[in-house]
Amino acid sequence: MGTLRQLLVLGLLAGAGVLAPASSLAGLFSVTPVRIFMAPKDRAIAVTVTNEGDDELVMQADIYSWKQKPDGADDLALTEDLILAPPIIKLAPRSRQVVRLARLSPAIGAEQQTYRLVVREVPEAKPADKNVQLQIALAFSMPVFVTPPGAKPQLDCAVERAGADVVRATCANTGTAYAQPREFTLSSAAGQKLAVRDSGGYLLPSIKRSFDIKRADGRIPGGSAKLAVTLDNGTTLSFDVTIGE
Repeated sequence: MGTLRQLLVLGLLAGAGVLAPASSLAGLFSVTPVRIFMAPKDRAIAVTVTNEGDDELVMQADIYSWKQKPDGADDLALTEDLILAPPIIKLAPRSRQVVRLARLSPAIGAEQQTYRLVVREVPEAKPADKNVQLQIALAFSMPVFVTPPGAKPQLDCAVERAGADVVRATCANTGTAYAQPREFTLSSAAGQKLAVRDSGGYLLPSIKRSFDIKRADGRIPGGSAKLAVTLDNGTTLSFDVTIGE
């Protein structure tokens, strides 16, 4: 699925001041694949961690069960359903290592099981540098999906006016696997494109989330309209909607 080079900065601050780039220290790494898909029959899958920088890196991996709260916010809890072997990764500059993500517990039920694999730098493992006032720990959180046969999303969306130039699309996933909208396109009943939003988010099974879609050039007219939702797998769902005046 490619390599993610723009990583989440956790930022371990020694003070409240803003420091110059020369006063900070951070490693750079990438992980592939960026999303992990497993079937119930899979016992393990390969994950590659690459040190993109010129300094040695020490990485630590943790596995979390991944749920979502009713509003779509992530709810993570450490789990032993899966393990990454080895859990501590030491990488020389410009090197890579293949590790194994293994499943310890069997998949249960007809609903997709969802996890997060978080690989983070251990900055304390680096030698102290008196010229560095700030150490930044880099981390990457990737989704892991264990999908039983027949599990699939079922997305239903509706809209309501949230402002003169904004509508709010609320989507509910009533299926048994995740859905991830990537783009929302609102058009008039005659086919005129009114507003577009090119970002979305995960909806795990039984989750409902809302996404605001803003028109760039004026008011969104009321009346009958169509909402097209493009998912991460390239499919597009179309919904007939009504926008209030």
